[in-house]
Amino acid sequence: METEALQAASQVDFSMWALFARATLTVKLVMLALILASFWSWAIIIQKIITFRAARREAARFDRAFWSGDPLDELFDQIGPEPRGRSERVFAAGMSEWRRSHRDDGALIAGAQARIDRSMDVAVQKEAEDLQSGLGVLATVGSVSPFVGLFGTVFGIMNAFIEIAEQQNTNLAVVAPGIAEALLATGLGLLAAIPAVIFYNKLSTDADRLVGGYEAFSDEFSTILSRQLDG
Repeated sequence: METEALQAASQVDFSMWALFARATLTVKLVMLALILASFWSWAIIIQKIITFRAARREAARFDRAFWSGDPLDELFDQIGPEPRGRSERVFAAGMSEWRRSHRDDGALIAGAQARIDRSMDVAVQKEAEDLQSGLGVLATVGSVSPFVGLFGTVFGIMNAFIEIAEQQNTNLAVVAPGIAEALLATGLGLLAAIPAVIFYNKLSTDADRLVGGYEAFSDEFSTILSRQLDG
């Protein structure tokens, strides 16, 4: 009897597609949701990696230009009031307010330093929001996917036991396919969650590092303008 059960079980197709095809509608929907969440996560991960690399290259290039010793007015004229680079946008925000704070006679309008600082703070905040956009999706996928997969597993196992009761047969050929289909949902949940958690932590750290660099530059640039104001 045991040999017959093993032979019957060996004839069952346990491929991923076969397990998905045999699953109930609810478990299929759970699996599809987890697969879509995984693709969504990877799309965000790849896009953020590309964006962060470009931001680091741009920041390094701008730092070399800023500390080259050339006049800041010439650098601002080169990049324009609406530059594409993130570091350049922070610089442009400060320089634009610096120029607007001068009257026609060359004197400075009162409160120029505070306005320049606020302008650069707003620019840094905008860059931070853009860099961190999408990371919330990774956090959600990483925290929710295992539970969604567990829901599919519980539902699948429940249906497997119902099928066992209806057939009044507990041999391996009857039990194994239903349990395997149910566990596939948990596997997909982990498959979606693990990369999302790992890259959320890494990308959050990278974003904080970039924003910290923008904030440090903002403080240094503010100090330079402050010296000119005091002079």
